[in-house]
Amino acid sequence: MTQPRRQVNGTLLVIYLSLGGLAFAVLQSLVAPALSTIARELEVSSGDASWVITAYLLSASVLTPILGRLGDMVGKRKVLIGVLAILAIGTALAALAPNLAVLIVARALQGAAGAIMPLSIGLVRDALPRERVGVTVGLISAIFGVGAGIGIVAAGPIVEHLSWHWLFWLPLVLVVVALLGALFGMPESDVRKPGHLDWAGAAILSVSLVSLLLAISKGREWGWGSGSTIGLLALGAVALVVFVVVETRTKEPLIDMRLMRIRGVWATDLVALILGFAMFGTFLLVPTLLQLPALTGYGFGKSVSQAGLFLLPTVVTMVIFGPLAGLLDRRYGPKVPMFFGAVVVVAGFTVPALGHGQLWQVVLSGVLVGAGIGLCFAAMSNAIIESVPADQTGEAIGVNTIARTVGSSIGTAVIAAVIASNTTPRGLPTDDAFTMGFWVCAGVAVLAIVAALLVPSARRRHAEAVASGVDDLPPEPEDLPLPHLAAR
Repeated sequence: MTQPRRQVNGTLLVIYLSLGGLAFAVLQSLVAPALSTIARELEVSSGDASWVITAYLLSASVLTPILGRLGDMVGKRKVLIGVLAILAIGTALAALAPNLAVLIVARALQGAAGAIMPLSIGLVRDALPRERVGVTVGLISAIFGVGAGIGIVAAGPIVEHLSWHWLFWLPLVLVVVALLGALFGMPESDVRKPGHLDWAGAAILSVSLVSLLLAISKGREWGWGSGSTIGLLALGAVALVVFVVVETRTKEPLIDMRLMRIRGVWATDLVALILGFAMFGTFLLVPTLLQLPALTGYGFGKSVSQAGLFLLPTVVTMVIFGPLAGLLDRRYGPKVPMFFGAVVVVAGFTVPALGHGQLWQVVLSGVLVGAGIGLCFAAMSNAIIESVPADQTGEAIGVNTIARTVGSSIGTAVIAAVIASNTTPRGLPTDDAFTMGFWVCAGVAVLAIVAALLVPSARRRHAEAVASGVDDLPPEPEDLPLPHLAAR
């Protein structure tokens, strides 16, 4: 393991991985602001056009754990190359899509790139020197949040000055560069967990995630009390229970359930779920508030492009505080930046909940939320890395990524429902809708503080991993799968 570490050009590795992650995250959010334009130009209803987002989320949630596990088995670089190739094909197909059906298929292909996150972090852990892992993971994790923000910011100008097809042509450039970097400038990891893919578990998990996310994504359109919504929620919950039972009895499971018994893992996944909700809450509330006519007395009358620019402070602070979390992790462990990040997120939503009549309140909210999410996202990845063996990094980070995706879906659905249920006779959101929406996000973020407090210290994390049976190696520094814990 030491020889490959010396041969790696860490800077190029981080650049290529960051570009791939940035492209995926941008594509996740870039379409949302342009959905009405896409619906109009393709001559379909808004409800049908929303499948462009739903297909992406479903594909990402289903394929992320499968491809993450496959990377642990056959090699993270090999799988990453395949994933980037699929992303490139899906992005090019979306740019050329002549109708909605083709665009939905293209978006499903793009969703397969959700595995970029666990594969990238696994490669960083396997290839870079121990002292660089925390900061690098912090940067890559922050970039996933940054990409989502950039997507919201850039969508308006792209659609206004070019066309919606360029929402895909521009990210395709990033994907191609990342793919070429993976092919010619990235070493393969020699960390493996040989075995066979658990197809039965993959099928059951797919049924569960598709049912849950479909119900969440379409609940407002179908009606939360409708038979379709309730039936899908019930099916998803039952399938999830069946999945857990099957995985505990499978010799080579898709997701090792012993990992889920580790407090450092399940508490971190809970933080991911909650902050996924909060992040997409702000991406929905802030642009909507800024674009409302000034005549309402609480809107700001900004264009789509102008409203997107007000999210730039959020994006910038994510970039700054992601690597900072890595530095704090090196000294204090991931619990500290995760806790303080969650506190800052709560403050970021409390400010506009108390008052959002001035632009400075909106900007301050964005700065605080971006800083908090940057700290938390980076700390979450490091907490997972330090809680599981190296050969299970892919599947553990994959589950954390799913939790974030599900949280984003829930946050979008809930905040959209809050806005839709508080409207004026003209159909515009009321001022109370935004006050309530910001308070909902602040209240949910408080749960992230509680979850962060549940994350164990570095020494306790390793002890729990040993007790759970996922790490039964002798506690020698050179043999531990979590070597950087020995320095703490």
